[in-house]
Amino acid sequence: MRRKNYQEFSGNTEIKNMDTKINETEVFQDIDYSDRQIVNEEFISCEFKNCNFSNCDLGNIEFTDCIFNSCNFSLTTVSNTDLKNVKFQNCKLLGIEFGKCNDFLFRVNFEDCTLDYSSFGFKKMKKTRFLSCSLRQAQFENTDLTLAVFSNCDLMEANFYESNLEKADFRTSRNISLDPERNKIKGAKFSYNQLEGLLRKYELEIE
Repeated sequence: MRRKNYQEFSGNTEIKNMDTKINETEVFQDIDYSDRQIVNEEFISCEFKNCNFSNCDLGNIEFTDCIFNSCNFSLTTVSNTDLKNVKFQNCKLLGIEFGKCNDFLFRVNFEDCTLDYSSFGFKKMKKTRFLSCSLRQAQFENTDLTLAVFSNCDLMEANFYESNLEKADFRTSRNISLDPERNKIKGAKFSYNQLEGLLRKYELEIE
């Protein structure tokens, strides 16, 4: 269902509808949403290609079974945004506060993405896959990452605090540093060369 009766204003553009506009199984390509506020929109099984969402306000928007490919989300606002089974591929997501997204059915996966400075506080992210991603200075506070996979990721200065990392797989990632006493790590998988990052607080010499 598509209701096209919307208004667009100059400056900080605002897309408005009296009713929610349903976008289903559509492809959106090369669209510049930067510095806009989008309201009363819902996207189901849609694909976004090479779209710019930088400084865009996506608050209260619902995305279900959607794919974002080569999109820019730098400093995008996602307060109460629904991300239900959403996949990001080759996207730039700098400083995104995923912790502000709606918790209901929250499910995301990332591949070849830059997630530096982003935060995932208090999110349930069981089995989430981070594949070949940069997560420099990302924040994971009280995050449930049970069975999550961090494959070939850069975790330089990423902060894991009071998070559940049980059975998570970090074996192929690098620059990991976390406090085993401040996180649940039972059954988590690490490689031998990651021991220094796990034991750094004890100031041990590992050769």
